[in-house]
Amino acid sequence: MKSVEALAASLAALTPDELAELLDARRVHGDTRRRTGPGPQSLDELAQRLLEDRSVGDAVGRLTAPGLQLLSAAVWLAARRHGALMPQPYWTPLEPSSRPVATEALLEFLAGDDQALRAAAERVLTELQRLALVLPADAPPDAPPDAEELALPGFVHRHLAEAMGLSRPAAQLMTEAFNAPEVHRIAAGLDLPSNRNRETAQAAVVAALGDRERMRSLIAGAPPDVAEMLQLLVQGPPLLRTHCFVPLGGYHYGAATKYQLRPGGSGDPATDWLAEHGMLVPVGPDLVELPYEVLDAAAGGRITARFDPEPPVLATGVRPVPEALPEARAAAASASRRMELLLAACAAAPPGIRKSGGLAVRDTRRLAKAIEAPEEQTRLWLDLAYNADLLGDHQEVPDGPAPRGRSRRAAVPSAPLRLLPTARYDDWLSRSPAERLVPVVATWAVIPEVLTWWPEYREETPVALVAPQDREAVPLRRELLRALASLPPGEGLGPVAAFAAETLEELVRLVGWHSPGLVTLDEDGLGRVLETLLEAEQLGVLAHGRPSPLGEAVLALLETDAADWFPCVPGVAAKDGDAYAGPLRLLREACAALLPPPQRTARFQADLTAVAAGAPSAALAELMGSAADRESEGHAVVWRFSAGSVRRALDAGMSADDLLAALREASEGALPQPLEYLVKDTGRTHGRVRVVRSACCIRSDDEALVLELSKTRVLAKLGLRRIAPTVLISTHSPSATLEALRAAGYAPVLEAESGVTVVERAPGTRAEQRMPDYDRMRRNRGRV
Repeated sequence: MKSVEALAASLAALTPDELAELLDARRVHGDTRRRTGPGPQSLDELAQRLLEDRSVGDAVGRLTAPGLQLLSAAVWLAARRHGALMPQPYWTPLEPSSRPVATEALLEFLAGDDQALRAAAERVLTELQRLALVLPADAPPDAPPDAEELALPGFVHRHLAEAMGLSRPAAQLMTEAFNAPEVHRIAAGLDLPSNRNRETAQAAVVAALGDRERMRSLIAGAPPDVAEMLQLLVQGPPLLRTHCFVPLGGYHYGAATKYQLRPGGSGDPATDWLAEHGMLVPVGPDLVELPYEVLDAAAGGRITARFDPEPPVLATGVRPVPEALPEARAAAASASRRMELLLAACAAAPPGIRKSGGLAVRDTRRLAKAIEAPEEQTRLWLDLAYNADLLGDHQEVPDGPAPRGRSRRAAVPSAPLRLLPTARYDDWLSRSPAERLVPVVATWAVIPEVLTWWPEYREETPVALVAPQDREAVPLRRELLRALASLPPGEGLGPVAAFAAETLEELVRLVGWHSPGLVTLDEDGLGRVLETLLEAEQLGVLAHGRPSPLGEAVLALLETDAADWFPCVPGVAAKDGDAYAGPLRLLREACAALLPPPQRTARFQADLTAVAAGAPSAALAELMGSAADRESEGHAVVWRFSAGSVRRALDAGMSADDLLAALREASEGALPQPLEYLVKDTGRTHGRVRVVRSACCIRSDDEALVLELSKTRVLAKLGLRRIAPTVLISTHSPSATLEALRAAGYAPVLEAESGVTVVERAPGTRAEQRMPDYDRMRRNRGRV
């Protein structure tokens, strides 16, 4: 019976609940994102869908180490029983039932005589059968009644053949490495009868290598260094660098390269002896492999597959830690404030984007100074703001019509590309600090890049605005949070920067058990893990080396398929992400718990300062920012009033009375007299100097003041000329004249031709939003 038919029959025996669990576990419904047309309409179609390489590969990629180890062991046993799987085009179908494996042999290979290990292997096997990754197979006609066999999907045979870490059979290695003359030469070295046929000679060599007694006797009479070298290869890996083989026809290496023994030997008698007797077979340039038969004989037939049914335990560095909430609250508050400062700095002085991509280092340093953060952290906030669609690139359109036809006029140079806040920024700015943090954290969760990781092989200088393209970044975040969430309550690993090397390695091994192949123990792998943890700590996702309540909410979001829809980020828009209402609700609640409601009032003091005991609301921050200078950040925000700062509010169109009324409304008590005197005095002098917006007149009803201006040396660059007792003209533009007068200590205002005071406001240019509508994309792809 073919595997599709056998699988369809086993599906028919499932209850509706069991079938629903299988469809959910294999993500059959979720596969519509990459497909068009209806889903499977019958059990036969469902069985075919479950056996497709794409579906099997997705399920295998989500297995833990014991599941992957069991499948790899089954593939290895299939190769031992049916021969190595010969290379073939990927579109060539492979019938799983053609390569069955005995269930008893598989369990013995995994557990040996260890009954507890065998029970664990049986549990893993049952789970893989439930996932339809291990299929039923018909036993041979002459098999005992209780002999059970299993089959594996074709994808598993093709992609897990070498995952065991054991050496391959001699027949496969010799077929790929040698032509007939070398096979005959090895047969002669083993004292085998001469045979002209290459297949017969190779079969004799394989049989001789598979004879344990003969191999032991041969090894016993070998040179002394041979036995020692074999023991090292048995301990693993079964690979060795040596020069005892050379490619045929020169020095070209390729996929189909054939090898011969090096004439005159390599200079190492032990490796030369092993090569001449077929115990080392070339698999690459100066690389040889020990065949399984020799490995089996040298190990005394006691080879078992590696099987780790239980995850490693974090032990090094685990200790009782304080409550995570205060530290996470401080980190979250800092992240929200720095993002606010960064966006404000980009709005005030938009940095330029390089033609080669990324932000110039000088602009990154300027922004780092503005938000009081190191450059690497500034790059993190820039990338998060950009991918949360709070920042975007913008290019000014040149004035005037474009030249038509074959105009000889010089081409108008294009305006530089700048980084500006998008239209989404204004809505973001009106929210509370907790609501502002939600899209930032959600973006970090689903962005496919470890933003602060800049490996050494990238020779260029680290820059912000990198293109996210690391597909393993999101799974790495998820598995790291899972691993740290497994710590007992009240225990953690402490600050990430203080992690010991052993702690980091244990964490990597635990992540590797949950998601094999995701991260390695080399320098690059450890660096990616460390930077991921540091990013999480800066956002308040981790505190004291364990997930904070915000980290638990992020993990709940990562358990969904939210990352599959990047660059759409759930939680960025006010109404998007309905498919993740539960995780988003947890994320918003966690942010609200970390960041208290914003302060809507401040305490005004006689020394012309105002203090807000917490993060100010958007309205309070706008009012205070217009009339005072911010002096300090932290748990309390301090502003200081001065004549210059009050003039700034009056220049924006407020009168002294209006400003005092707004400050009284924002005050926790009565305004101190020094502040009222400052505002009223500045208001009395404000506007005494009038700048006319015709290129460019200065007028004032105070003739003495007009005379003073015409004689002031610091204003000489304006070329002022008195044309009337109350009127001066300037050779500079109105904006330049206003700037020079204010720099000299005067308080002019801009006046229109009609005599009406012009309220000066900074231009509010915004970049276009790039992020598509989240729910609309899901509806278009049939996922809701």
